[in-house]
Amino acid sequence: MSDNYQPPKVWTWNKDEVSKFSNINRPVAGPTHEKTLPVGKHPLQLYSLGTPNGQKVTILLEELLALGVTDAEYDAFIIRINEGDQFSSGFVDVNPNSKIPALLDNSATPPIRVFESGNILLYLAEKFGKFLPKDLAGRTETLNWLFWLQGSAPYLGGGFGHFYHYAPVKIEYAINRFTMEAKRQLDVLDRQLADHRFIAGEEYTIADIAIFTWYGSLAKGGLYESGEFLDITSYKHFQRWADEVASRPAVKRGRIVNRTWGESDEQQLEERHDASDFDDKLKS
Repeated sequence: MSDNYQPPKVWTWNKDEVSKFSNINRPVAGPTHEKTLPVGKHPLQLYSLGTPNGQKVTILLEELLALGVTDAEYDAFIIRINEGDQFSSGFVDVNPNSKIPALLDNSATPPIRVFESGNILLYLAEKFGKFLPKDLAGRTETLNWLFWLQGSAPYLGGGFGHFYHYAPVKIEYAINRFTMEAKRQLDVLDRQLADHRFIAGEEYTIADIAIFTWYGSLAKGGLYESGEFLDITSYKHFQRWADEVASRPAVKRGRIVNRTWGESDEQQLEERHDASDFDDKLKS
């Protein structure tokens, strides 16, 4: 690798290059192997991993169940993206883009596949009539911020997070470029939350869920080990919001589903098939 890299006229994929992301990134779509996805006992089948995008869906499902929406019961099967599970034929049938999370709603005939995390949130909110205001102004403001997240998070994760935390070579230009954007986004949120309890107003919505999984983790220094670098504690209104959302019991449950890493086993739940799966979890 060189800071003076000159792109060739036509890019070619070096299949022999080994990196941390070798099983995740490739320049072609479609399955690499045949494998049927498992199916549990509930109508909603989630195939995911406990990353920020995966947490969006499990948090919303746990919030729905906390409201007594029993039809939101779900099975959450783990997709180990570092091992290439997302390229199985079964997963590609649910999400041709081979990204987690992916949802299959077997309550419909034929079953409905739902992919892209923001769309899954919207689908579930509309299906169950929760966490999305029904009035036009409130709905629109919520979707403003949901789509803001969907457009902004790639700059935080694929931009700032990649070059600051994961890249094998620290490139000053790239880190400065994406740090500036990450801090601008934090300022956007801090200003919005100066005048509103939640992201879209006084009501907790799917916008809060979506934004929290990325930026809430960042608020507590738990994303990319970057809290001090970004001076994250200086965004006071943003910190207040993150603390409130993080304290919700459903958020605590949803954050550990399909998670196999963390400080202790109590913060991990590889798969979720029943509410009792949380027994003996979240004690610390």
